[in-house]
Amino acid sequence: MFNNIFGKFSRDLGVDLGTANTLVYCKDKGIIINEPSVVAVNQRTGQIVAVGHAAKDMIGKTPPHIATVKPLVAGIISDFEVTEKMLKFFIEKSHKDGFNILPRPRIVIGVPLDLTEVERKAVEDASLNAGARQVFLVEEPMAAAIGARLPITEPIGNMVVDIGGGTTEIAVISLSGVVTWKSLPIAGDEMNKNVIMFAKENFNLLLGERVAENIKMRIGSAMQLEEPLSMEMRGRDMVTGLPKEIMVNDSQVREALARSVRAIVENIKAALEITPPELVADIYERGIVLTGGGALLKGLDKVISRAAEIPVRVADDPLTCVVRGTGILLEETELLNTIALPSSQETAGDTRSMYA
Repeated sequence: MFNNIFGKFSRDLGVDLGTANTLVYCKDKGIIINEPSVVAVNQRTGQIVAVGHAAKDMIGKTPPHIATVKPLVAGIISDFEVTEKMLKFFIEKSHKDGFNILPRPRIVIGVPLDLTEVERKAVEDASLNAGARQVFLVEEPMAAAIGARLPITEPIGNMVVDIGGGTTEIAVISLSGVVTWKSLPIAGDEMNKNVIMFAKENFNLLLGERVAENIKMRIGSAMQLEEPLSMEMRGRDMVTGLPKEIMVNDSQVREALARSVRAIVENIKAALEITPPELVADIYERGIVLTGGGALLKGLDKVISRAAEIPVRVADDPLTCVVRGTGILLEETELLNTIALPSSQETAGDTRSMYA
């Protein structure tokens, strides 16, 4: 009863709980939070020191008693308590300018396709403990397709490739359901590791994660660029132990990323091979849609198009497709009830009633 009363004064939220970034969509206000999924914790007291951008700025720069934690790995909760505190922080932040002392919002959260029952329960429990009164879980490629305004409710094949921080999810969607899918743990974070490994093997240079990510974003590409790009790469020389700077070009970074790009392309082709022919015909006509931060890698759409011989386009603002999809679902209750995953709370309730 109290939950319902508090709920009247709470704002319903759509959340993209990503490995790299967490985005929050507020009903009637749009995207209000876009922050890294990083939390800084004081290990002596267990207190949260910083969340989001402030915590990301601390990575690799903290004293021993402060740990910077990424509570999600491959889109799955790896640290339950920290995830709960992070969600609570974002819920409270989204209600900061309101009158509610104890926000109890309805929350729609995007989750990976290959989530197990236990992992699903972990997401629900973390959200409820953080202050949600009701939680709906939606598969991320489905939310991304809705955010990209694809006609997912019609009997038409829609192929979405969501390249996030921890996972790449490939899904063929028709009639409000995922028909075939593939999920692989190769995405933005793996590409950052590729750049770090390349610098280590070729230049004896030890890079930080943020430096590698910056290089990937600025000059990384999947195919040859019309105009060559270059930038400085700064790190620690593994031979002398001293700071060192070298110049790298887009060709070298492309070589570093080639293995990850090839894996994504091969998995897209493998997903097409197991897709029913009627849907393949639709996809051939309508093309593949890329969403997620990884879709911004220069030339990736052209490389996939050339390999699969199908048109490929990058969705408008691919970084926010999933959270925009969850926001649309907040408005469309009927569609939300159709595509939301069964709640582990309900399942537990059904089991209890069986033995009552």
